[in-house]
Amino acid sequence: MTRRAPYAAALALLVALALLALAAGRFPVSPGDLWSVATGKAVSPMVQTVLFQVRAPRILAALLVGASLAAAGTAYQGMFRNPLVSPDILGVSTGAALGAVIGIFLSLDVVLVELLSFAGGLAAVGLVYGTGSRLRGHDPLLALVLTGVVIGTLLGSAIALLKYLADPYNQLPAITFWLLGSLASITPRDLAVASPLALAGLVPMLLLRWRMNLLALPDDEARALGVDTRRLRTVVVTAATLMTASVVAVSGVIGWVGLLLPHAARLLVGPDFGRLLPLAMLLGAAFLLAVDTACRTMAAIEVPPGVVTALIGTPLFLWLFALSRRRW
Repeated sequence: MTRRAPYAAALALLVALALLALAAGRFPVSPGDLWSVATGKAVSPMVQTVLFQVRAPRILAALLVGASLAAAGTAYQGMFRNPLVSPDILGVSTGAALGAVIGIFLSLDVVLVELLSFAGGLAAVGLVYGTGSRLRGHDPLLALVLTGVVIGTLLGSAIALLKYLADPYNQLPAITFWLLGSLASITPRDLAVASPLALAGLVPMLLLRWRMNLLALPDDEARALGVDTRRLRTVVVTAATLMTASVVAVSGVIGWVGLLLPHAARLLVGPDFGRLLPLAMLLGAAFLLAVDTACRTMAAIEVPPGVVTALIGTPLFLWLFALSRRRW
């Protein structure tokens, strides 16, 4: 297998899934209609509405959310030198969830709910990083992980309290629905806001991809090579948090993407961050697109993608984890 083969296969899979997502649904679109749209020929107004106003924004949302979560997971796993780390290890998902729950509890507009979610994710990671970096006499990575677990538990308790106090007829169903994650209500405006923020987090990772490999070394060895590990770790945490918070604010909490897909990509191309990041993003986008297509077509009512990712991700991750023990 050549070095480009995994990327070509992942890209081909992504294109095939996008075509399937465009065609499948309550209103099926035939391959002939898809070809007519691709070649600029006229199709019925109903087909145009379904493709361009309903399914295309949702497909773009799945690509954005899946790629962003996979990129953040790749960065976190490389920084912590642990393939079992996910993007919410520092509390970003829980903080974003608490912000959204507060907005729903206060009956705020959906735009304000998304802003509170984004701010909550950033604030949670800032609290975790600020607290963990001030714990002297401990390994800095271990201090961050333990602080993230503790503060994440505290934020989760606050979410549970607000769910208990919420109106059981209006607020509680909305909170539960948001916490399960969904791409159904994402609008082009949401994509226009989240995409630049996710890109702003991705750019530092691409520019510093060769330095990211040095984080796999002990801190003293990395510093001997001229890398300020503390500053680099801060940049990575900020970039990964920005990507995660921006997409979680519009999609809700969708787990397993940032944990599972970087691990799968690592088995295909190895741990080099420069090669690992693009493949993980392709796999993350394809995985979430496949899950979202299944969620809206597998039953009479739409199934939350957060549930399906857990059902698929758990056995798949155990299989990948067993495979990695044999291969690495």
